[in-house]
Amino acid sequence: METLSAIDALGALAHEGRLNIFRTLVRAGPEGMPAGKLGEAVGMVASTLSNNLAILTRSGLTTSARDGRSIIYAADYAHMTALLAFLMEDCCQGSPDVCAPLGEVISRAICCSPAIRE
Repeated sequence: METLSAIDALGALAHEGRLNIFRTLVRAGPEGMPAGKLGEAVGMVASTLSNNLAILTRSGLTTSARDGRSIIYAADYAHMTALLAFLMEDCCQGSPDVCAPLGEVISRAICCSPAIRE
């Protein structure tokens, strides 16, 4: 990931409402959520939700697809992974104990993977 792309993604997440939207979409899984249901889940009116989703989509963190009359939004897991990898790229510098606490976070994420659950 390029630095400017990481800055765009981090800037998009640097807002309470957008962070809440993104985390809700991450929990929803790859199938995503219809915009109306997402708005209800995060307690946001349609116009505000739309504006925030546009920012998240421009940053590459979310995708959208039309399904009949609905628009389904989903977290872009590949972009999220690239952002996390960018942030962790130079971790440790020879001191594994610096990044060791992240092991628990990673193991919790792995246990939620659909491939692991099956």
